[in-house]
Amino acid sequence: MDRISMPGIRSGPTAGKSVIHLILVLTCMACLYPFLVVLGTSFQEENEILAHGYTIIPEVFSLSAYKVILHDPTVLLRSYGVTILTTAAGTLIGLWVTSSYAFAISRKDYAFRTFLSFFVFFTMLFQGGLVPSYILMVNWLGLKNNVLALILPYLISGWYVLLLKGFLQTLPDALIESAKIDGAGELRIFIRIVIPLSKPPLATVALFFALQYWNDWWLTLLYVDQEKLMKLQYMLIRVLKNMEFLNSSEAMQFGLVKEGMQVPALSARMAMCVLAAGPMLVVFPFFQKYFVRGLTVGSVKG
Repeated sequence: MDRISMPGIRSGPTAGKSVIHLILVLTCMACLYPFLVVLGTSFQEENEILAHGYTIIPEVFSLSAYKVILHDPTVLLRSYGVTILTTAAGTLIGLWVTSSYAFAISRKDYAFRTFLSFFVFFTMLFQGGLVPSYILMVNWLGLKNNVLALILPYLISGWYVLLLKGFLQTLPDALIESAKIDGAGELRIFIRIVIPLSKPPLATVALFFALQYWNDWWLTLLYVDQEKLMKLQYMLIRVLKNMEFLNSSEAMQFGLVKEGMQVPALSARMAMCVLAAGPMLVVFPFFQKYFVRGLTVGSVKG
């Protein structure tokens, strides 16, 4: 039977869609290629990298870089534990603080919404600075070598608040008013109505929080001296610095490295990238379906 074609309706892929799909495929390949190079280089020998450069498929498969980094697995596992703890706790608490603040300033019947909105916007333009922040955390709050020092500074962000506020303002006022008529309080309205309707922006902000806490090494540098509280990113930076020292002439003079010995500094850098970025690559697909919707929803009002 011949296919019936309706006027004005096109069936099948068009030339324009094919071009768009081709561009997207090439873009994905361009984004994937650097990660494959990092992954392949992490399994290369140091001499092979110096002779032939970085590659996706190494000529000689080697685990020397991972053996150097994982020479003491307890240290790495401990830093993984600290990073997972701070990322999970910081994301959950930060999401609650940010969403509740955004809910308050999105309410038209709240008297101080203008002042608090300006307060959030003002903090995006001006910050207290490094020295006052350090004095507050160490001298006033006494959080030196405390896991709370790795969580509190990132608990709220002005941009995240405004992002959630833009979505919460699109929720119909009649929905909240009807809940109040039924006897629901503000906390119950927020937990039972607002949060279930705000999954896309909450998932987006949660991903931002998780990435920020996972990739952070700056707070560890400032507030932590004890090795048991060091996060993964900072621990990997220390490993890299140690390997740079072992490749220097000073290390050979002190007898730490024998002449002609190759320390896998180049491949170790790539191995550290794989160890640090791997968990986030696993987490991201679970948030992907909410990501674009959470960024765009609330940006246009009808």
